[in-house]
Amino acid sequence: MTRYAIYAVPGAGPDAPVEARRVRDAVERWYAREGAQTITTDPRRYGFHATLKAPFRLAEGRTEQELLDAVRDFAASRERVVIPSIAPAAIGRFRALVPAKPARDAEALAASIVRAFEPFRAPLTAADRARRRPERLTPRQVELLDAFGYPYVLDEFRLHMTLTDPLDPARCEAIDEAIATHFAGVTGSDVPLTALTVVTEPAPGAPFAHIDSFPLGTKEPSA
Repeated sequence: MTRYAIYAVPGAGPDAPVEARRVRDAVERWYAREGAQTITTDPRRYGFHATLKAPFRLAEGRTEQELLDAVRDFAASRERVVIPSIAPAAIGRFRALVPAKPARDAEALAASIVRAFEPFRAPLTAADRARRRPERLTPRQVELLDAFGYPYVLDEFRLHMTLTDPLDPARCEAIDEAIATHFAGVTGSDVPLTALTVVTEPAPGAPFAHIDSFPLGTKEPSA
């Protein structure tokens, strides 16, 4: 069954700043790099992004067009934000680009999206919930899973743009060196986020596909 997600994709949108396009280009070159294909299977399937609303099935009675219209309106009414001072980092066994400084504006945007688009999300099935391995989550993460369909939101959210699959510890040093070298040109950059992107997974396990990107901050203020 089709799932949807709302992403932050630096470099997406018609007027994406050059700093954001440079980061997106660096990540896409990393995914395509010889030797990296075997450790980027999931990141390539999901596409370069930071998750704002995790993948969900549409609630009964909701349509894709309604979702797109709602994201367009929401984006227009929100200010653009900056992901500050990005740098490669370890998140468990994964590697990702993360803000090296507090990213409160981006985190606030993510929290508002999680809440605003909850009416579009169908409830988790028992199988969906079991796949999240709730027995391995903290009580707070279980609470968020049951409330929002995903355990890493609100106070458990950490903005990140995934670069690898889970890594074999024996390979981490070499891979970390390769990542540091590859991303040296963009490490420390402040990355503007100028649009929200809606993507879809048309069937379980299929690559996520871009539907549309909607500019942030286009709504004219009231007189």
